[in-house]
Amino acid sequence: MPKHHLSCHCGAVNFDVDVEVKGLGACNCSMCGRAGMLMLFVPRDAIENMEGEENLTDYQFGQKRLHHPFCSTCGVRTIGWGKDSEGNDSCVINARCIEGIDVHDLEAAHKFDGKSL
Repeated sequence: MPKHHLSCHCGAVNFDVDVEVKGLGACNCSMCGRAGMLMLFVPRDAIENMEGEENLTDYQFGQKRLHHPFCSTCGVRTIGWGKDSEGNDSCVINARCIEGIDVHDLEAAHKFDGKSL
């Protein structure tokens, strides 16, 4: 799988991940619908070289099963985490934060109905 580098706008939070940029999701929950993330789900251990985790401010809502952190400097959401449906540690990365990719060139995201969770 190709390795990608992601960062927030100011660069305080950045990391690498091995992932193919396909199967994007666009969620309609109250958080994602406002933040506009293009989601890619990866195992937690796929995240490498994380820098600036101390700059993340965590945010949880609802059942507080998922973490929706954002950079405390620029406010950009690069990553989120929680447990998948099988109880495994999982992350969601924001494809809009992958360096060197123009989101206009990506395949359309499938719709994820997060409102119904």
